[in-house]
This record gives sequence, C-alpha cells and structure tokens, in this order.
Amino acid sequence: MELTIKPAERIEGLVRIPGDTEIALGALLYSSLSESTVELEGVAETEDTRAALRCLQGLGVEWETSGQKIKVKGKGLRGLEEPEDVLDAGESDATARLLTGLLAGQPFHSTLTGKKSLKRQPMKVVIAPLTMMGASISGRHNGEHLPLSIRGYDLLPLNYSLPVPSSQLKAALLTAALYSRGVTEITDLYQTRDHAQRALHYLGVPLKAMGLRYVSLKSPTRLQGEKFYIPGDLSKAAFFIVAATLAPKGELCLVDVGINPSRTAIIDLLKEMGAEIRLENRRELNNEALADLVVLGGRKLKGTEVTEQLLPHLVEELPALTVAALYAEGDTLLKGINTLPPDKTERLGLLLPELRQMGARLEAQNGNLLIRGSGGRKLSGAKCQSHGDPTVAMALAMAALLASDASTLDGAEAAQAAFPGFFDTINKIAS
Repeated sequence: MELTIKPAERIEGLVRIPGDTEIALGALLYSSLSESTVELEGVAETEDTRAALRCLQGLGVEWETSGQKIKVKGKGLRGLEEPEDVLDAGESDATARLLTGLLAGQPFHSTLTGKKSLKRQPMKVVIAPLTMMGASISGRHNGEHLPLSIRGYDLLPLNYSLPVPSSQLKAALLTAALYSRGVTEITDLYQTRDHAQRALHYLGVPLKAMGLRYVSLKSPTRLQGEKFYIPGDLSKAAFFIVAATLAPKGELCLVDVGINPSRTAIIDLLKEMGAEIRLENRRELNNEALADLVVLGGRKLKGTEVTEQLLPHLVEELPALTVAALYAEGDTLLKGINTLPPDKTERLGLLLPELRQMGARLEAQNGNLLIRGSGGRKLSGAKCQSHGDPTVAMALAMAALLASDASTLDGAEAAQAAFPGFFDTINKIAS
C-alpha cells in the first residue's frame, strides 16, 4: 500500500497507544500457566499477539474474547499438551524466544518455526543457556536459526550472566526456570527491561531482585492471578512524542502509557534535549507503572551524546530518536551502534538510506552513528519504502509529518501490523 503523507503544522488531541507488546506476550504466556482463569485487558491485536495465541492454542490453551478483553483459561505449569503440528511464531522474535524457554521445560517434543524474516534471527544466545539447564534443542546452522526441534525435561537451575543486553533472553530463562528445582540466578549488568519478572511476581512466583541488575527465582512454584491490564507501548508512543514536540503548534495527550523505570530512558533523554513532556495521572496496575503523557509542541531540541552504556535502554526507540536528532540544533552521536543485536542494526540499515532521501545527514563512524542536526530546517518530501518493517514505517511517517512537502510511503501497511489504526490516528491529530 502506498500512502501520501502531508506535513502538519499542528499535532493536537488525545491518543490511546496500543497495549505494550512485550508486556502482553508475557501476560498471555504466564496466564496460560496459571491455575486460574486470567482476564487480560488492553492486548493489541497485532501480528505478534496473534502469533503467540496461535502457538498457545497449539499447546492446548483455551481462551475467549469479549470486546477488548481476553480470558485465558490457565492449565497450570504441567498442563500443556504436546502439539500435533509445528508451532509458528510468524515474524515475532519475542514470541519465538519466550516460547523456546517455555518448551525447554516440557516433557514432550515440539518444533518451532517462523516466517522468513524470523528464520534469519540468531537463536544461539537463547539455546546455549537452555542447553546448560538440560534441554535438548537442535536447529538449522548448528542451532543458530529456526526451525528448532525442542525436547524438554525437568531442568537444572542456572546461575547466569547475560552476555548481551536482551530482555527477551532474560524472560526466556526465567520462563525455563519455572520448570527447574532450585534457585535460578540471573545477573543483568545491562539493566534490561524487567516486564517478565514483574508479571511473574504478580502471579505469585517467588522472585528476589536487586534493582535491575540481579534476579533470582525459586522453583517449584505455582502461578495464580485474576487480571492483567496492558498499558500503552512507550516505544510506539515515542514516535508521537517526537512529532508532537517538533510540530510548530499543538498539545498532545497520550493516555495510559507504560512508564516502567526500565523503559523511560527515551523520555528522560528527549527532555534533556529540550522536549516538554509532563507525566500526569501516575498509577500502578499489576506491578506496572503507567501515566498520561502531555507533550507540548513548538519546542527546539539540541543535539546530545548517547553513551554505549545508555544505548541498550533505547534500542526500540532509536528510530524515533534519530528523527528527533535530525531536527536538533547541533549534532547527536550514538555510540556503540555496532554492539546492537543483529536485528536492530538491520532495522537501522533499512531506515537510514530512506531518511537520506529526505535530506538527512547521517554518518557511520567507527561503530558509532553521527546524526547531523538541521537546527530546525525541515527535511524534504520524498518517496520512501518501509521494507515491510513496522518500526521503519512509523519512523518514516513521522519524518514525513515534519517535512517541507508531501511524501509517499510504499509498504505503509507494515505500520498497521504493529499499531492497528496508526494512520487513522495521524489523520485525527495532525492538521
């Protein structure tokens, strides 16, 4: 689908961002392991959540939907069934890694696959520690890629330090630890997102944590709960925060957005650059913090430096941050881009050439990315391609809203897959 996007002078109104995908996936999976029926509210109907539900159905999990709510009938830790067919995670890397951890503890054989793009994603980083716990996992290229053949067992507890900044790896290992006997200890020096441990703790799993750097889980255990509310996805909200900040006029309110402390680096950084973002109506539901974000337009941003230590906390928001930096006064340096996971560097590799077509000045330097700020000078309209990546599509759409003239976006439907009603939302708030 090719779509024309015209520049906006004003971005104003109220937006409800779809439920956070990472929180939703964990809530769906852990609710299925509960010994009760758990109601989930706010789960966005995206490709990732549809893939997760298909896979859980293949494992014998039942659920029913009513409006925006899903009731998952938990089967307990030992109640999953051996799948008759291959489990297909679609294009969802988060689903694939979380399921690999789950299947590693099951007393049956299963096969996990995905679409072509997912089959390119490296899985060895997840498979290696699960093998240390006693699971038998094989796959293409010496276990590096899907499809994976998994034969689970009662697992050994694990003492492990994350070798890469991956909350998906941490979540997979905590999931597998539910099927061990003893205490699993995970050290996370990168302080990655902690949604998995918050969800598990909410469902009654005995967890101990020291900030974001260390977590231990004692098993065997039982999971029980009643309801999850899924807050809006801050990574998706970041695109609207950037556009609303840089639009000449307007005030935008993003309601019920997740503000988990492991996720708010993007808010802090944009405020340091000059954005005006107010957090109102703060509260907490099922161990997750959320608030309404009020963003004022017409703000001037200044360039900044993102250190290699901060970069892991901005991985999902880098495309939105790149657009913001292009309009800043002065340059922005992103250090350690070459240390990002392969799928994230691949995403930037798709986005940057498209932004260059709009006049962006972006330079790769010794593993870093230098973004030349325009000091407010607008990018030019151009014909761009999403390459089927939802995040690339959303970043280009926001860049187009801030350009000097109209742009066309080929493959615009990719944004809709991750954010249902994305372009309807833009039409509602942009003028």
